[in-house]
Amino acid sequence: MFPTSKSNSHLQRDVSTIPPTISPRLIRFKHIIVALVLSIIFFLVFCFIALHAFIAWVLSNPTVAPVYSNPMLAKGMAYEEVTFPAIDGSRNVNGWYIPAESQSSKTIVLSHGYGANREESWVPMYDLAHYAHQQNFNVIMFDYGFASQNSRGVATGGKAESKQLLGAVQLAKQKGSQEVVVWGFSMGAGTALQAALVSKDIDAMILDSTFLLEPDTLYHNIQNQINLPRQPTLQLLTMLFPVLNGTSLNSIPYQEVKTKDYDIPILFIHGTKDDKAPYPMAELLASNQTNPKSDVWIVDDAHHELIFREHPKEYLRKVSTFLGNIKLAQQ
Repeated sequence: MFPTSKSNSHLQRDVSTIPPTISPRLIRFKHIIVALVLSIIFFLVFCFIALHAFIAWVLSNPTVAPVYSNPMLAKGMAYEEVTFPAIDGSRNVNGWYIPAESQSSKTIVLSHGYGANREESWVPMYDLAHYAHQQNFNVIMFDYGFASQNSRGVATGGKAESKQLLGAVQLAKQKGSQEVVVWGFSMGAGTALQAALVSKDIDAMILDSTFLLEPDTLYHNIQNQINLPRQPTLQLLTMLFPVLNGTSLNSIPYQEVKTKDYDIPILFIHGTKDDKAPYPMAELLASNQTNPKSDVWIVDDAHHELIFREHPKEYLRKVSTFLGNIKLAQQ
């Protein structure tokens, strides 16, 4: 028995409800679009990570000019070339020992900043070495590993550098010094604070434009160069530093430094227009100190490591008063 026309009409309606088949060409096109979008996302993520790897590498390997002079040529000071080990024996450090004109048992160790060598011309370091020499201090000037011309190392934000600084302090002791003052600049000042956490051989510190490598100052300096989001920038750099310089940001004892009341006198010197290490850090560090000989000098409109250049007479007056107070306290 043949189906009626009504049955044919119902069959036609059922067929019309079946969705049309997607053409192979359309499927291929969608796959291409998805692959293209994923490729772009992957490329952007790769570029973002590569940018942070480049930043971490540059920070770990600063460009440092070679030493161009010496204490005799620069200021007529007799000196001797010295090589001494870092306190942990990790490397040898090169520098100069400038003996006082008359026999002296006090030494100033100059701790230069990041991206500089022992001469640090913009301070200028030779002028301050000459001042210390005139005050009858022996003077030690040396290159941190990242500034070495013979065996260049990486910058570690003070972790390795503090061991090298303590090697210089040990040298001063070996040469008969009974009073050792560390005069640090920028990261060299932050390094001095780390060294003084573990050593009793530092008797006083003068800290100019203190830079302590910790998340806030790290991000502040990155923002000065390129506008990147705080997160995940800090997470990426924290992961990359151990790979590129062997040092985790968390291994730098910045939290301990920021809360430490040192038992030695410290003179903090800082400018309000410091664009690398904002001066509230120096105020915080100074506020923790209870040693009556400690002091802080916040200089209006002064810039990072340029305070001596901008206010030379007042700078040396502050330093002379500080050193004089130390001497009186020890008598």
